[in-house]
Amino acid sequence: MSQHRSLRAVATMGGKRNVLKRFERVGLLKKRGQWKEGDRITGLRKTKPEA
Repeated sequence: MSQHRSLRAVATMGGKRNVLKRFERVGLLKKRGQWKEGDRITGLRKTKPEA
């Protein structure tokens, strides 16, 4: 079964995501100095991806 062409373009574009995975959020918070080793992994603060 083939994929509809309107959906295919979105998959290959690789556009900007507005939701980060947990490991990406932790990495970003570490870089900003807002998270350190030993802190809880759940309940992370909200972050926006870097532009």
